[in-house]
Amino acid sequence: MRIIFMGTPDFAVPCLENLIDAGHNVAAVFTQPDKPVGRKQILTLSPVKACAVSHNIKVYQPEKIKNSNALEIINSINPDVIIVVAYGKILPKEILNAAKFGCINVHASLLPKYRGAAPIQWSILNGDEETGVCVMQMDEGIDTGDILLVRKTPIDINETSAELFDRLSQIGADALIDALKLVEKGEVCPTPQPKGDFGYAKMIDRSLCPIDWSKSALDVHNKVRGLQTWPVAITTLNGMNLKIHKTVLSNADASTPGTVVENNKKLVVSCGDGKCVEILELQLDGKKRMNTKSFLLGNKIDLGTVLGECFLMIRRPPRSTRES
Repeated sequence: MRIIFMGTPDFAVPCLENLIDAGHNVAAVFTQPDKPVGRKQILTLSPVKACAVSHNIKVYQPEKIKNSNALEIINSINPDVIIVVAYGKILPKEILNAAKFGCINVHASLLPKYRGAAPIQWSILNGDEETGVCVMQMDEGIDTGDILLVRKTPIDINETSAELFDRLSQIGADALIDALKLVEKGEVCPTPQPKGDFGYAKMIDRSLCPIDWSKSALDVHNKVRGLQTWPVAITTLNGMNLKIHKTVLSNADASTPGTVVENNKKLVVSCGDGKCVEILELQLDGKKRMNTKSFLLGNKIDLGTVLGECFLMIRRPPRSTRES
């Protein structure tokens, strides 16, 4: 098939690579404009652009889709289908209808659940045991189109959003190829999504970071898993911000919420439901991320120390999440 691909972050790259490997003619790629990254603000290609350039595919990077020459470019290419994976822009109706088979999207949730920008993170923050990928025929709504193909997968109790992100990106890439085969053969059976308000997976930001130790151990563990690798769950230790990168549930005897109940080569903290979490990886502000054993060699934490007594949240400009 002759394809135009629209996407931007890492999540979209396996889909683009699968299309190329499957022998489809990817005639052009649309992606977000290059952006300054890091302290030195170095202008950086999106992961999708880097992939396209490596395969000598023509790349377009309009600042805006509406009121641009995007439709003219698309019409000149005359694609069979437009594939959209975490592009980051809302497409107008004329582009949705510009290809023979319209626009097809890969979304990292079991729709209609978790429509929106951050379905992977919210599935873990909410403690879901199952998620998946939907290949969808796009319409003018936000992730409301007919479902063409679904792939489900369990979520492990210790799986982080970053790990799930990588798994779903490949599951979605494989599902996309399967869906296109059905579309080409005329064998696809679109399934309308149910009507109603099923909630929205809003973008992740730093307001979610502080750990509330009065919550259950599972809630705390899910927050740590869900906010990896950005923006990262945070508590305080003796007035200093402490990022918590990795935890597991613990069977240790609990105390009052936030209290350190074990500190011998491991760090176990009590939560509000009378259960505990063990902190495996952590990081003081301005320091390197460390495993707990190494951290405790250079930082004394007494039994009975209470974490999270005050927060010194550093205000920084918001940063977009890994979209899906």
